[in-house]
Amino acid sequence: MAPQNPFSWKILLPLFILLILIVTGTLGYYWIDGFSLINAFYMTVITMATVGYGEIQPLSESGRLFTIFLIITSFGTFAYAVSTVTKFIIDGELRNFFKEKKLNNSIDKLHGHVIICGFGRNGRQAAHILKKHHKHFVVIEQNAALTSAIQHRHADLILNGDATQDDCLKKAGIARASALITTLPQDADNVFIVLSARNLNPKLRIISRASDDGSDTKLKIAGADNVIMPDKVGGAHMASLVTKPDVIEFIDSITGQDAEHIHLEEILLAHIPATLEHKTLKDLEVRNKSGANIIGIKTVTGEYIVNPAADTILQPHTKLFVLGNHEQVLKLKQILRH
Repeated sequence: MAPQNPFSWKILLPLFILLILIVTGTLGYYWIDGFSLINAFYMTVITMATVGYGEIQPLSESGRLFTIFLIITSFGTFAYAVSTVTKFIIDGELRNFFKEKKLNNSIDKLHGHVIICGFGRNGRQAAHILKKHHKHFVVIEQNAALTSAIQHRHADLILNGDATQDDCLKKAGIARASALITTLPQDADNVFIVLSARNLNPKLRIISRASDDGSDTKLKIAGADNVIMPDKVGGAHMASLVTKPDVIEFIDSITGQDAEHIHLEEILLAHIPATLEHKTLKDLEVRNKSGANIIGIKTVTGEYIVNPAADTILQPHTKLFVLGNHEQVLKLKQILRH
């Protein structure tokens, strides 16, 4: 497989050929007519450049024949090297090289970021939400025209490539990522990405789009944690707005992307501070001390408890679902740390 580095083929190759000719010419004048190395090098350069300064010392017939050979062989090579380097700069390939280098360096510094595969309607919506929550993400999209519309503080973290290829996922830093969202229109491509992603990072949280009935099962077998069917979700949401409009609008208001004053967030209790061991929710006095409300719990076994009882004891590695404004949620997080 040919190297992908543009310098290897478009810059280094003609320069390498020029170097061989310079070494050949220098050694030729040194051996044939006894030039000193510096004079031999100088004679080689002015001959290859065809500047017409003349001979710096008399040449033998062999030396003149060698000069003719050097002129013929170097003229085309020199012109090729100059035109290649000029084209490389004018066409913007040099700029693209440094842009790609900057991209790779930026991705190498990321940890716990999200990878978005595909930048269609669903991919753009996911990027918009992540941007609003100040979450780092890398977009993988084959169509450069789609990614050119991205405007966010990490807009340079865009890979134009095929997300079904392992090399592309590795380049996006999948080993250090916390989650992957794949939104490609073809379910088969999403299955392929899920399989590859799960193999490359077993701890990765994977969310996939599905279009056809039955694909959700295949995607979960492949390793997806969650499968979203946009058409089905959208239809169910619209029907719910008919049957229970106020309930749905209330939920949308606290979970939507534009919710500024109220937040529904999850807090993971990775460990229980010594001061909170064997304490119940009642002992925490969450409402009095923070103003937030714990409206649900996800246990270690994955069970969801809605409106947990006041005598519920805090356990490590459980998740609390908290409702409150930004300041209230922050205050509760501080309480749970001490």
